[in-house]
Amino acid sequence: MRAIRIIYRRELGTYLRSPFGWVIASILLLIDGLLCQGLAMAGEKLSANVLAEYFHWACAIPLFGGVLLSFRLLSEERQNHSMVLLNTSPVRDSDIVIGKFLAALTFLAIVLLLSAYMPIMIKVNGKITGSQVLVGYVGLLLLGAATLAIGLFGSALTRQQLIAAVVSAAMVAVLSFIHILATKVDPPLKDVIDQIDLWWIHFQYGFMKGVLNLKDIIFYLAVTYFFLLLSIKTLEAKRWQ
Repeated sequence: MRAIRIIYRRELGTYLRSPFGWVIASILLLIDGLLCQGLAMAGEKLSANVLAEYFHWACAIPLFGGVLLSFRLLSEERQNHSMVLLNTSPVRDSDIVIGKFLAALTFLAIVLLLSAYMPIMIKVNGKITGSQVLVGYVGLLLLGAATLAIGLFGSALTRQQLIAAVVSAAMVAVLSFIHILATKVDPPLKDVIDQIDLWWIHFQYGFMKGVLNLKDIIFYLAVTYFFLLLSIKTLEAKRWQ
């Protein structure tokens, strides 16, 4: 646990002190604000529909932010040869992955918190409940955790940051839009593909509408665990190369 705390504090400090993290946060919040104002709040709509549309477009923060915040986490260490120091220190690969993941997740949570004024504006001017807002943000955070884990795995595969970014973005894009493929096949394959969809099936039909489904929570936690485990095993394999 001590090693995880040290890596966590070091990585979170990098996000908070360097312009890299705040530039990404500013861009994400700007895009989110423009989409919310221009699309979610345009026209005469019920407050619940406005909130649902807000969460639909707010997915840009965890999806794009998750990739942008995670693709450099391990590839940068290997590119700068600082991974050698970590490998020769009494730190396990799981400590490295978990510490870096928790730091990125904390920063992403801060960015999401900074966007909370937008649904609060909807609540002030309309009739929505705090629980709807909370459920939506729980969904965004879970989606962000899964995306960060995928990006971390992409970062573990290569030392080239550009390649890591492309691989991570490709995996997130495929898992986010695989529901389109499900419409082209027949059951039971259709049901299987639907259930591994990262965004449309598990977020749009539940969290976006303020509905908390246990199966959706389990899905995001399982995806996060699976890709973190892949990252750890990839680091262990590369340690002996």
